[in-house]
Amino acid sequence: MRIGVNQDWLEALRQIEREKGIDAETVIQALETALLSAYKRNYSTTDEARVEVNRDSGSIHVFVERVDPETGETGEVEVTPRDFGRIAAQTAKQVILQRIREAERDLVFEEYQEKVGDIVTGIVQQSEQRYALVDLGKVEALLPASEQMPGERYRHGMRLKVYVVEVRRSSKGPQVIVSRTHPGLLKRLFELEVPEISDGYVEIKAVAREPGHRSKIAVASSDRNIDPVGACVGARGSRVRMVVNELRGEKVDIVPWSESPEEFVANALSPAKVKKVIFHPEEELCEVIVPDSQLSLAIGKEGQNARLAAKLTGWRIDIRSDTQEREDRKGYTAYAGKDHEAWRAGEEGGAGEEEAGETGTPGEDEPQAEGVAPGEVDRAAGGEEQTRETGVEKEDGEG
Repeated sequence: MRIGVNQDWLEALRQIEREKGIDAETVIQALETALLSAYKRNYSTTDEARVEVNRDSGSIHVFVERVDPETGETGEVEVTPRDFGRIAAQTAKQVILQRIREAERDLVFEEYQEKVGDIVTGIVQQSEQRYALVDLGKVEALLPASEQMPGERYRHGMRLKVYVVEVRRSSKGPQVIVSRTHPGLLKRLFELEVPEISDGYVEIKAVAREPGHRSKIAVASSDRNIDPVGACVGARGSRVRMVVNELRGEKVDIVPWSESPEEFVANALSPAKVKKVIFHPEEELCEVIVPDSQLSLAIGKEGQNARLAAKLTGWRIDIRSDTQEREDRKGYTAYAGKDHEAWRAGEEGGAGEEEAGETGTPGEDEPQAEGVAPGEVDRAAGGEEQTRETGVEKEDGEG
């Protein structure tokens, strides 16, 4: 017996497939399962039945297994009830609507699952003390209080770039968790603003961030003719200024990366001038000696500069002035650990260690990025000048 739910329902289903990207075959299979349950509930609970929907005509057939009394063989016999069309129509409507909702949720989940670790632009819809809701177009993302930048206010209708941290499945659909404090946000913003990064000529090697206050990034170039720091700063600081504006004035230091721990640590402590660095690999410690006048600048406000340098390099950094070294006094140690453990007075490094290396200011003839005037970029730890756009103050003692 051939029963059609509706002669146009297959065409409508295929139109839904085209418009919403939902697989029609998946819906038909779900319909067959639902119709089988309806058949067993209304007609027979003992028969081994099967429901089949014809993919061409839309007709519905119910088959059960029967044993031929003459041959003893088991075969399928069609037993479609006469009034099964009404039940089929109601079931088809429910199944199709349910599958549409589920498929749409799956599509959104897959779309944003691919965006984990990337930035997206959204519009703030609601802001409360515990969280803010950001409309990303197809879904509202959750910006928890722990992922919000200190002091940043989120007004209704405000456009915002956020970093996708996680996508979760829930009964109400996919839940997207975004962040404004993740170090990846800073990295992705530079990738958007600096073509040399997206082209692969410049690489961001490390990022250290204290959201809303100050950040440091270490960059390297695969092309000796490209200055990675100058490329990220841009002509007259135009590129880094765009990043700083998006982060609502968060200061950003850009330093050159180096395979040498001594040189990398010295660069990371910029804008302070470093006299020498002694590396103790067995202790995972870099001992840094700075001029007396540079001690407060190297440490930074509330230890911020030293703390960020430790996070950026991954090394424990012990900073002492010339006077402290001569008088064999304790210095200060910055750890690349948790924030509340990141800054405390530390014991002086082992005496009598052989000096592992020194760093100084690079030569004046080093190549600059095109369009960057000399003196605009602090090229290394000993540089006299720092771009204003990075937000680094020149006065000693300021972080």
